[in-house]
Amino acid sequence: MNTSPLRGVPMSTVAAITTDLAQILQAQQAATRAAGAPTAEQRRERIQQVIDLLVANHKDLTEAMNEDFGGRLPAYSVMNDVLGSMVSLKHVRDSLEEWMIRSPRTTGELQDQLGATAYVTYQPKGSIGIIGTWNAPLFTLLSPLACALGAGNRAILKPSEIVPNTAAVLAEAAARHLDPLEIAVVTGGPDVADHLTSLPFDHLVFTGSTTVGKLVMANAAKNLVPVTLELGGKSPSVLGKSADFDEAAYRLAIAKSTNSGQLCVSPDLIYVPRASTERFINAFTNSFTGLFPTVADNTDMVSIVSDRHLARIEGYIADAADRGARIITVPNEELSSETRRRPLRIVVDPPADAEIMKEEIFGPAVVVLPYDEMDAVVADINSRPKPLALYYFGTDLDEKESVLDRTNSGGVTINDAMSHPGLNDAPFGGVGASGIGHYHGREGFLEFSHARSVFEAAEHDPRGEWGMLPPYGDGFAQMMTAQVTP
Repeated sequence: MNTSPLRGVPMSTVAAITTDLAQILQAQQAATRAAGAPTAEQRRERIQQVIDLLVANHKDLTEAMNEDFGGRLPAYSVMNDVLGSMVSLKHVRDSLEEWMIRSPRTTGELQDQLGATAYVTYQPKGSIGIIGTWNAPLFTLLSPLACALGAGNRAILKPSEIVPNTAAVLAEAAARHLDPLEIAVVTGGPDVADHLTSLPFDHLVFTGSTTVGKLVMANAAKNLVPVTLELGGKSPSVLGKSADFDEAAYRLAIAKSTNSGQLCVSPDLIYVPRASTERFINAFTNSFTGLFPTVADNTDMVSIVSDRHLARIEGYIADAADRGARIITVPNEELSSETRRRPLRIVVDPPADAEIMKEEIFGPAVVVLPYDEMDAVVADINSRPKPLALYYFGTDLDEKESVLDRTNSGGVTINDAMSHPGLNDAPFGGVGASGIGHYHGREGFLEFSHARSVFEAAEHDPRGEWGMLPPYGDGFAQMMTAQVTP
């Protein structure tokens, strides 16, 4: 049977899906050609419609997330997905006019003297495909959408099939609130995502795993579609000897408990000076227990999203234990088979070949690695694919700068964790295996814009008078040679 290259879906099924998606995309692109670039007012109106959608439907959306996760407090989803998205949308709405201003450029000394001018304008690329993920199902769609709309584009959104209720509610709300020629929402499984990424969009945004990101990029390459890939990796936390270990433990406990670790910037590895390891573990345990004294019956704790992901995480823990790592369960209560809520598992100094040392955890577990010298920490970080985030705790300024200068990551938070992704006036994105491109702020506006250079010539062209046009004489060669200066 002829199958789809991304997920092994029968091509007979894919053909119908592709037709519908292709029609939506073609209609949006035709509308772009007919209408031209939208004004600042039109862009603000489109962004406001998305904000209004969230205001009108936030209860249904957060209840759907609670159902999809099997336990995700609606108020938490309001904070994480609804308000997080609204902050991004409002920041772009209120800033886009300034970002749209053309950028004057120099033409060179001679052309400047003649009266020529040059500038760069920022054109919409056209129609943007945005594929979100399940762990932050609204934010990973609507935050990049904010920048796409601010840049004057139209968009087609594809929510994750792992949160089908949320996807259905969002699609239904979009049908009531939004013009599909401007913003459309399509639902479905990996087959839909496969063929959406195979269409000739003007730009594609994907948030998810590095493995699937490679497949998305391969599909996009067939049509030379530029991509923004927001991926992940094993984000390290480095505690210097000057760190306040109690405060670092508290802040890392907050970060690791957020969404039960199901975030692309969640700390995976915590490097701790060997002499302070037990002190840190005790403080980390106490901090986490203070936040979550119980697990199975605690609605404040987000459930693991599916049985498959629960089995994956439990497999990492079992493998590390089999290889001799110490496992600390926080809080220390018996695991319940009636819920997917799980306590935090602290895995202390597992061997390098353990699965939890190779794969992104994406759940309520963390690795603590004792170290003797900072050079060894830097070397270990650099031996791995470049992470999406890096966290440093300490007051030693020279050490902090050394760690930052000698490592590479998508972003950095100092003396806290997971704070830099919340900056709406600074770019968010990965590097290398953790992603390509970025959004948020002006950089997000530029990501989804074509920077178009414009040169306006002077009225008079003196090149013929100066002997710079054929037929060339001896004076031309002398003139050119005279310009060759260091």
